[in-house]
Amino acid sequence: MRMNRNRKLSSFILCMVLIVAMALSTTGCNGSTKQNAPTGTETTAETKADAESSDNTDSSRSENTVLGEGSVTFPFTVIDQDGNETVFEIHTDKETVGEALAELGLIAGEEGDYGLYVKTVNGITADYDTDGKYWAFYINGEYAATSVDSTPVAEGESYSFQVE
Repeated sequence: MRMNRNRKLSSFILCMVLIVAMALSTTGCNGSTKQNAPTGTETTAETKADAESSDNTDSSRSENTVLGEGSVTFPFTVIDQDGNETVFEIHTDKETVGEALAELGLIAGEEGDYGLYVKTVNGITADYDTDGKYWAFYINGEYAATSVDSTPVAEGESYSFQVE
């Protein structure tokens, strides 16, 4: 009787292990084959395919676009007030992030007491005086302690503006 009980217990444990293994194998593979930064000068084919297959209401959709010419490369992300992300790969020889982005027409603003007060990013205007929103500058996902026009370009760093 005891042997029959041990056999049932071991069968139950084996079934549970198989169920967990199957669940992990199906949820662990999402079929993603995304690659690193694009190499062309236009939106990548992968991004176009993602955009075509995704629902237009997806607010986290991003596009990768390569802009500029130069020996230093850095990622630049724009996050609008709806949470839509646009990702750029910037190539430049400029000294500061502000110079590089202004040269490409990605940012515009006015000089303030603490440097360039950015009001427009990628054609989207946010002005605290008129709508209570502003463009926040981030370096490596952290709120920047320097203005965009005084931040030196550093390869390996990522920069972003987000409406807040």
